[in-house]
Amino acid sequence: MKSRQIRSKVTSDGQLILLLEDVEVPSPGPDEVVVRVEASPINPSDLGLLIGPADMSRAQASGTSDFPVVTAPIPSAMLPSQADRFDMSLPAGNEGAGVVIAAGSSEAAQALQGKTVAAIAREMYSQYRVMHVSQCLLLHEGTTAREGASCFVNPLTVLGMVETMRLEGHTALVHTAAASNLGQMLQKVCNDEGIALVNVVRRPEHVELLRGIGARYVCDTSSDTFEDDLIAALTETGATLAFDATGGGPLANQLLHGMEVAAKAKDPGFNRYGSNVHKQVYIYGGLDTSPTVLHRSYGLAWGLGGWLLTPFLERVGQEASERLRQRVADEVTTTFASDYAREISLAEALDLDNIAVYNRRATGEKYLINPNKDIG
Repeated sequence: MKSRQIRSKVTSDGQLILLLEDVEVPSPGPDEVVVRVEASPINPSDLGLLIGPADMSRAQASGTSDFPVVTAPIPSAMLPSQADRFDMSLPAGNEGAGVVIAAGSSEAAQALQGKTVAAIAREMYSQYRVMHVSQCLLLHEGTTAREGASCFVNPLTVLGMVETMRLEGHTALVHTAAASNLGQMLQKVCNDEGIALVNVVRRPEHVELLRGIGARYVCDTSSDTFEDDLIAALTETGATLAFDATGGGPLANQLLHGMEVAAKAKDPGFNRYGSNVHKQVYIYGGLDTSPTVLHRSYGLAWGLGGWLLTPFLERVGQEASERLRQRVADEVTTTFASDYAREISLAEALDLDNIAVYNRRATGEKYLINPNKDIG
C-alpha cells in the first residue's frame, strides 16, 4: 500500500522545498496498527519543521495539481541553524486522528481494529501511518477524527502548564497569546480548578472572546494602559509563573518586571537585590522570532527558560501521563474542543495562498489537513 505525504527539505545552498511523495506503508508489527489519517492540525510546532526560517514572501510554486512543489529561499543568516537537516527529506505533522484499518497480532493492537484513535506519532500529514499502540489514544464512541485531531499537543500542554505550576510551588498563572485554541482551553481548565489566570492578548476583540468564556484577567498589549493593567492583575492574583508563546521582543521582560512590582507591593521596603519572590517565565513558542530583550529590573530571584511537552511528560512519568491523556479523551468535545478555520487536502496545504494564511499563526486561522481529502 502507498501513502501520500507532505515532506520538507532544506538544501545546503539555502532553499526550502515542500513537496508530496508516495511512500510504501509497511505491514504492522505485533504491537502496531495502521491508521487511515482523516484529520491533522497545523500547529505552530509543525511549522517549525515544515517551513522553518524560509522567506515565504518569496516562495514559488511548481509541479502539478496532484503533486505541487513549493520552493522558498532561507536567509543566509538563518541557514546555519538548519545545518543538521541539510538535504534530508523529512515528513511533517506531529498529531492527528483517524481509523485503524489494520492491526498487529497482539491483544492491544487487535483491540483497536476499526476504532477511531488520536495519535502523536509525527509524519501525520500522511494518508496512512503505522504506529505503536502506545502512541494511540482510543477516542470515545461517537467522537470523530476531526474532534480528536488536536488531542495531544494543545490539551496536554495546557494540563502540563497547570501541573508545572503545582510542581514548582506557584499558585497562579500568566499566559500570552492567550486567545488561541490552547489559551481558551487553559482558561476553561483554570475555571474548573479555581486557578487565577492572567491572559495576555494582542487585540481588543481577543479580550471580549476570553471574557465570554469566563476570563477575569485579560490584558491587551495594544492598549496604552497595558503595563498598568498587567501589574494590577499580577498584584491581585499573585501570579509568579508565566508561559510565553511569543518568545521574542520585550514581553518576557515586561512579565518579570510586573511580577517584581507586584511582589514589592506586598512586601515594601528597600532590598538592593530585589524581592525574594522567585519569578519564572517559560518560553514555549516562537510567534515572535526577534531576539528576546531583557532589561533586568527585577532583582535576582527570577528565571527565563524553555518548556516543551515531551520533556515534561518524561519528568512526571508514565502513570501521570496516562492520567492526563485519559482526561483529554474524556473532555475532547468540551474543555479541549478545537475550532478550525478550514479543512484542506495535502495538495491544498502546499497552495501558496493557504500557506500565507496558516503561516501567520493568527488566532482564528487554524487549519486542519485531511490527508485523504480529494485522493481517490
